[in-house]
Amino acid sequence: MKNSFKVTPWEVSGEVNYERLIKEFGLQLLKHLPGVFDKEIVFRRGLVFAHRDFARIVEAIEKKKKFVVMTGLMPTGKFHIGHMSLVKQLIFYQSLGAKLYISVADLETYNARGQSLEESRKIALEDYILNYFALGLKKENCEIYFQSERSEDAKKSNSYYRLQNLLARHGTFNEFKAVYGEISPGKMVSALLQASDMLHPQLKEFEGNGKDGVPVLVPVGADQDPHLRLARGIARRLKMYNFIPLSSTAHTFIPGLKGGKMSASDETSYIALTDTPKEVEKKIKKYAFSGGRDTIEEHREKGGNPDVDVSFQYLKYLFEEDDAKLAQIEKDYRSGKMLTSELKDYTIKKINGFLKEHQVRRAKVKKDVDKFLWGG
Repeated sequence: MKNSFKVTPWEVSGEVNYERLIKEFGLQLLKHLPGVFDKEIVFRRGLVFAHRDFARIVEAIEKKKKFVVMTGLMPTGKFHIGHMSLVKQLIFYQSLGAKLYISVADLETYNARGQSLEESRKIALEDYILNYFALGLKKENCEIYFQSERSEDAKKSNSYYRLQNLLARHGTFNEFKAVYGEISPGKMVSALLQASDMLHPQLKEFEGNGKDGVPVLVPVGADQDPHLRLARGIARRLKMYNFIPLSSTAHTFIPGLKGGKMSASDETSYIALTDTPKEVEKKIKKYAFSGGRDTIEEHREKGGNPDVDVSFQYLKYLFEEDDAKLAQIEKDYRSGKMLTSELKDYTIKKINGFLKEHQVRRAKVKKDVDKFLWGG
């Protein structure tokens, strides 16, 4: 079927139509943000494109009120540049006063993908969390935990797992099936635990005051939105807590080298933050999908299409902060003045410049990676 695509927490296929996703998922376009959001490239350039109840978070930022940003990471495969768009958001919100909660979804990884808890812990610590802090995340006001080991504080840990079980009573099989399609018991359990991840910062054992919750923002890729819809729906029916409805934003996918979603299981689809300069050069030159023409002559005459060119997308959303420079590159590429080879060379230079500095920071924080974990 033309324009057919699939977006679930476990699979993304086809060419994603974000306008359709907005309608199907019940989202709203993100627009008219305060000027402070222009400081972060993923907002300024429209990578974060939709939301639910984001006005509540904007109000907390403007009035300097308490709010939480909650997210999770699935420790499978290598941490790659596609993951950076979320981390950039976390760093930005942290700079605005947010308390961060980051869940390592080791139980979901076990249930959905069969990966051992030990392997998940190793990958999370040695790759994901290490890169989070090398990218600029601060230890202060940030709580990272594993789903399988919430906290050494029994009251906190008990309240987290208790909430998962209380939520289970208020979900129905038909609801799970409507949100996820065909599912397994393991995925149902994982979805309930993710709902607890998103909602538990509002409990009195965490950031709530015992009577009222606290605004919680959950920034997600479009594929993770089903978890959010389920959590919001079940939370409304759990009357023993006065939960503030979860706010969320949705961001588009950073494209893989060959187009489509970047996949950690296909090393020819991504650039890892540990790649060498030669690896980056090879991947961009060999695999990066081009918006150029078949011949130089045709390209000079008709120009290229930066809207589908992967190198340009990497510059736009991650590596070219200078708006004027990006606009000039786009103009030159569309007109045919800039060739695909020149665009790729510039992108390689920008990525390798970034990775050179990042890998130095990564080496500095590596010895302290265990200190970035605590259960609160």
